[in-house]
Amino acid sequence: MSDVDSESIPNVSPAPLLEMRNISKSFPGVKALTDVSICLNAGETVGILGENGAGKSTLIKILGGIYQPDSGSIRMDGKEVQFPDPLTAIDSGVAIIHQELNLIPAMTVLDNLFLGQESKGMWSRIGSKKEIQRAKELLALVGADIPLDRKCRDLSVAEQQMVEIAKALNLNAKILVLDEPSATLSQKEVRRLMDRLRELNARGIGALYISHRLEEVFEITARCVALRNGEKVIEAPTDKLNREEWIEKMVGRSLDQEFPPKDPAATQPGAVILEVNDLCLPPRVQQVSFQLKRGEILGVTGLVGSGRTETVRIIAGADFQVSGEVVLRGKQVEFQTPRQAIQEKICLLPEDRKGQGLLINASVQENFGLPSLEMRSRWGVLNERSERVALERHREELQIKMTGPRGRVGFLSGGNQQKVALAKWLELGADVFIFDEPTRGIDVGAKYEIYKLIRALAAEGKAILMITSELPEALGMSDRILVFCEGRVSGVVEDPGSVSQEDILDMATPKRSVTHVVDPLEHPNSQENK
Repeated sequence: MSDVDSESIPNVSPAPLLEMRNISKSFPGVKALTDVSICLNAGETVGILGENGAGKSTLIKILGGIYQPDSGSIRMDGKEVQFPDPLTAIDSGVAIIHQELNLIPAMTVLDNLFLGQESKGMWSRIGSKKEIQRAKELLALVGADIPLDRKCRDLSVAEQQMVEIAKALNLNAKILVLDEPSATLSQKEVRRLMDRLRELNARGIGALYISHRLEEVFEITARCVALRNGEKVIEAPTDKLNREEWIEKMVGRSLDQEFPPKDPAATQPGAVILEVNDLCLPPRVQQVSFQLKRGEILGVTGLVGSGRTETVRIIAGADFQVSGEVVLRGKQVEFQTPRQAIQEKICLLPEDRKGQGLLINASVQENFGLPSLEMRSRWGVLNERSERVALERHREELQIKMTGPRGRVGFLSGGNQQKVALAKWLELGADVFIFDEPTRGIDVGAKYEIYKLIRALAAEGKAILMITSELPEALGMSDRILVFCEGRVSGVVEDPGSVSQEDILDMATPKRSVTHVVDPLEHPNSQENK
């Protein structure tokens, strides 16, 4: 049932830019949307909130012509429209900027901007003076100073995103749908995206903004719609509800705290299990030293390009240090491969779950059993029954929601994918867990579950190294915090409760003369997410 406050509905013109009325959509065994209605006016940005599985993706796929609604209607500028396919939606002015961008990496910026709009003549080609001038104008509109002859594979994620938006403007888009636009952007890149979006709003373009990062939604929108289990539960001005109230509407229950409290009965961090001394891998890792104790959650934060991920990749055997040492359980180790680190019970849950953490087209059981194949094989024959029994045990313990062990892991939500990745290392008996952005792309309800699992691991005496770009997450979950800046540990926070986000940012920001500033957020490898 909709919990729409009549006072919260904005005064809209007789012909809003977009109306989706009473949209319903079912799939076999699943009611994805039930009578969902949204309205978007020219020049405004509306937030679409909800957990994974709430119906957000289905709704925008209907708007984009990928799915057809079972019932309901779509109107643009007061006229009913139908989008039987994505091309029709694009021609009508709807542009969806997906989290996984749709540029052709091997083609230039110019080619991508005009892809699909080439002249039909036999001798026509992209690159006329008119097209070059138009391309420059488009990039100027989105505030991107990018050479037109650069290959898109050489652009940062933020630059690729600006090219996507410029391409949409070239198609005369009236409506932009941004799906998790900031998932792989630095804080500075997010601010630039916000600025560009406000400028586009000023030109009359409407936008739907979908993100699990609520702070961004609250900053850029004046109005939000929250979905839960395929229904609209509330539509209201963004500032009518506080953060906790919006979360409660989305998840259907009260979250007394955003982060689970530490169990008072849990033992204090114990003996040092991992020690890093003067670790170097120039230019990204410079004389990094720290200790990690059993039962400790050691947060690691810093700006993009500060060397966080490169450091833990060395510890996990994915990269090899130039100098320095890693001491595990009092013994110096040098891992040439991740396999060697795994054998020593060190596991890495990477930020890129789909690309590095899981075989996304393989089944849940295949992903779960991969690290323990040798343990369950005899004479080259895998004991699948033993594997399946173990998976079921972890499924119950971690509350993994899946259709079955043979279902593709790629069909699971981000939170459940993370649980599968965690389950395989639990089965292997890992002692040191390295989480790189453990809740990126995960909704607020699932985040809380991941936090509880991390807390439980620490309570069992596991050592946790947790990289996060979200400062509230670092402050709310860590026993101590390492702050990185330009490849070095620039600060250690022994008591996270005694500092603010501003204090952390100050430690993470380079201190140098303005005339010699090299902004780490503009690092040429920022597309690598760290």
